[in-house]
Amino acid sequence: MDRVSLNDDLSLSRLVYGMWRVGDDADTSPEHVRNKIAACLDQGITTMDQADIYGDYGAEEILGNALTPELRNQIEIVTKCDIVAPAGRYAHAKVKYYDTSRDHILASVDHSLRLMNIDHIDVLLIHRPDPLMDACETGAALDEVVASGKVRSVGVSNFKLHDWTLLQASMKTPLVTNQIELSLMAHEGFTNGDVAYLQERGIPPMAWSPLGGGRLFGDEFAALRGKLAEVGAEFGVDETAVAVAWLLRHPARIIPVLGTNNLDRIARIGDAAKVSMDRETWFALYTEALGNEVP
Repeated sequence: MDRVSLNDDLSLSRLVYGMWRVGDDADTSPEHVRNKIAACLDQGITTMDQADIYGDYGAEEILGNALTPELRNQIEIVTKCDIVAPAGRYAHAKVKYYDTSRDHILASVDHSLRLMNIDHIDVLLIHRPDPLMDACETGAALDEVVASGKVRSVGVSNFKLHDWTLLQASMKTPLVTNQIELSLMAHEGFTNGDVAYLQERGIPPMAWSPLGGGRLFGDEFAALRGKLAEVGAEFGVDETAVAVAWLLRHPARIIPVLGTNNLDRIARIGDAAKVSMDRETWFALYTEALGNEVP
């Protein structure tokens, strides 16, 4: 499995295992979670994607219950903060909101470290742009958690370029990634500047929901699935692997985040790396996704 460097000290596996649904599994036992991680490691997938809000603020603890010191040393952990929703430890909240204050970021980091039973987070992301963000306060807080050793690197998620520049201008620590929605079903990032902005700066984007949150399997995309299956047949993989390979083909070094609780599907996440996609094939799939040929 290829790796992508975020800075001189940290790299992620080219494909990432997303754990947003780990709490939805009927079996959340430490042994079962370790089996999922083992299936990832067998393919060279070493990066696990979390967020404090996942599983109504319970997913991080499920991972933490499964981690041993040896296993922790084999993986990188990405997690996120700033969403406060009326669930879990925030059940008292009257409304869902975002909190990028220093106190909230520092408390969230400490919660995440305790729940996952780890001494550092590899990548901490601000989960959503906060309209009330004080960039100076937020930036200083992110610098602080890095300086403390609790976090190795920081980034953002779902930020537009103006959100990115506002925050980065108030920080000493470079932001290392922006986790955004990218897929054949959500391809606007390739033309609206989201990907180009990061690519210009040599910053690899992370891509959430690379299969469109399951929309790929709806009737609306039946023709696209057929095209994906045709390509997949050439490489002995299924259509989902080709949809992910479509993202891997882009020169921006996109890092797709894939989540499933099915062990057999987890064992096939790496199939995307088996697909060698030429430009014409990439555009054939893009054309199908657009519903018309490019101008």
